[in-house]
Amino acid sequence: MPSVALSVKQDLKCPEWHARSRRCYGALMRTSSDVLLPLSLAERKRQLVRDQLGVAALHLLAGQGYEETTVEQIVAAAGVSRRTFFRYFKSKEDVIVESVGDLGSAIRAELAARPARESPQAAIRAALSVAVDELTAEPAKAAPLIRLVFDTPALRRRYLERQSILQEELAVELARREGLDAGTDLGPALVAGVAIAAFDVAIASWSRHDGVRDLGALMDEAFARTSPGAAVRRKSG
Repeated sequence: MPSVALSVKQDLKCPEWHARSRRCYGALMRTSSDVLLPLSLAERKRQLVRDQLGVAALHLLAGQGYEETTVEQIVAAAGVSRRTFFRYFKSKEDVIVESVGDLGSAIRAELAARPARESPQAAIRAALSVAVDELTAEPAKAAPLIRLVFDTPALRRRYLERQSILQEELAVELARREGLDAGTDLGPALVAGVAIAAFDVAIASWSRHDGVRDLGALMDEAFARTSPGAAVRRKSG
């Protein structure tokens, strides 16, 4: 989901790699941890290479599909060797999967920072706005990548694994906020589970419509329909 996003905010010809590598890897969303500690020169170089690989991979995956994209094409676009690629990623699917995981980190951080007075539902909805903001920054690039995740069995399987982990982590944070035991109280797990389900439904619909719909509004609608007593809308007539 580190910096993370499923959108590519800069294309492969970013002119300021050394000064803007974190932003240039717009496929990876930013998190608050990026600015907490300064990186060493060696760490910055490693991050630069990882960012270059990520941009190249996500650009190709979004443009030509998962099966059609090879590691050889990715390393050629990034200007590195196969060995370098596998030093940072286990496979091409890991490029997207790790970005999803980093996105989860950003959501967790935002949830932890929400005001204590907010209800669990309001706090988690606000935390998910981190993802909404990043995805809608470049909808024309983000939507195809999301469709790729949902339409590719290998990617969808890994995505659901990541979402399951995120759901558990959000439940733990919600329990902490409320002074509850996440292991015994059902409330936090239920709120987190419903929120993740609403999020997935909203971004799936948004991506199917090529990112032209209001993702924030879709999220609000999805959350509203999960409220107690909310009825499923039917077409009139």
